[in-house]
Amino acid sequence: MPSSIPPLPGLTRYTRWDQIPDGLHTRTQLDRQGLKPAADPVGQVLYHGNCYAPLYALTATVPKRTCSPAQRAVLDRARQLQLVCRRCGEESDEPLGRGRYCDGCRYAMTMWEQHDQAQDLAGELVADQDAVLLVVDVEPDALPNAQVVAVVAVHDAQVLYAAPAGEYGTGERGEVLDRLDVLLADRRVVHEPNFMSPASRYPCALLSLPGQPIQPGPDPRHPWAARSTADPSVARIWSAWFGWVDSPGSTIPSMPRDGQPVPWSRSLDVAADGCSMAGLLRRIADGTAQIWSRAAWTLDGHGVPANAPRLLTGAAR
Repeated sequence: MPSSIPPLPGLTRYTRWDQIPDGLHTRTQLDRQGLKPAADPVGQVLYHGNCYAPLYALTATVPKRTCSPAQRAVLDRARQLQLVCRRCGEESDEPLGRGRYCDGCRYAMTMWEQHDQAQDLAGELVADQDAVLLVVDVEPDALPNAQVVAVVAVHDAQVLYAAPAGEYGTGERGEVLDRLDVLLADRRVVHEPNFMSPASRYPCALLSLPGQPIQPGPDPRHPWAARSTADPSVARIWSAWFGWVDSPGSTIPSMPRDGQPVPWSRSLDVAADGCSMAGLLRRIADGTAQIWSRAAWTLDGHGVPANAPRLLTGAAR
C-alpha cells in the first residue's frame, strides 16, 4: 500500500465516514455487494489519515460479471495446482510461486542447475581452440624442479609451453612472464585452483614474493594472472559438476576436504597435471565424469524434470 493517496481534484472531500451521504460507496463496498462502478466517482473519503478513496453513486453501478461453472472449475484447478510441486507432486499449505517447486525440490534443482551449467562451460572450453590451461607450482619449500609453469591446450591436451618458473625477481622469471604474455594474449585462460587450493598454484603467485599475500584483481601488465572468483577454474567447474556440499542445505558446491583426492593429478610435473585436467574437462563435457553419490538432485529419486527452468538465470532451458 502506498504511504499516501492524494485527493482527486474537483471532487467533494469527506474527512469522516459518517459524513458520507447515503448512496455513495467505495469500490470495495460495491464489490462486497456484487457490483462495480459504471461511471466516474462523485466524491472521496479520507482514510488512514493521508489517503483518499473514490466514492461512487449506487445508482450508477452494474452487476459484476460472474464466472460460469466451467470457468470456476478451471480457476479452482489452477489455484490447487499452485499448491502442488511440479517435480515431486507433494502438496504445500501455501502457494509455491514461480516455478512451482517445493523447498526441497528448489534446493535440488538449484544444485542441479549449477551441475548443468558446469557441463555447458566445460563443453564450451573443450570446443574453444584458443582455450588453455595455465598450471603453475612455485612452492618455495618444494624441490627446485617443482618451481615450474606449463600451458596446455584444453581441446586436445597438447602441451604448448613448459619451463622452470625461476625465482621471483630473477631474469629467468622475467623471461617466463614475457613468454606467457605473448602466448596467452587473446586466449581464454583457465586456472587450476579455487580458494581451497595451495596459494602456490595460483598463476598470480608468479608475480609475488614467496610467502607474501596474493592480491586479488588483474595486473595490467599480466592480465592472464588475475585471481578472480568470476574466472573459470578447473576446481570450480568440477566442484559444481560433482555436487558435493559441506553443510546440509547449502547450495554452494565445495571442494572435498579431509584428504579426499581430486580427479586430476597434482604432481611436480605440471604439464602432466594440465593434461589430466584437460581430460577431466572433456569427461565433464561428455557427461561421463563421476558425480557425488549424494548429489542433491539424485537423492529423492525424482531426478531432473523435462524442460526444467533455469532457476538461477531465469532463462528457459
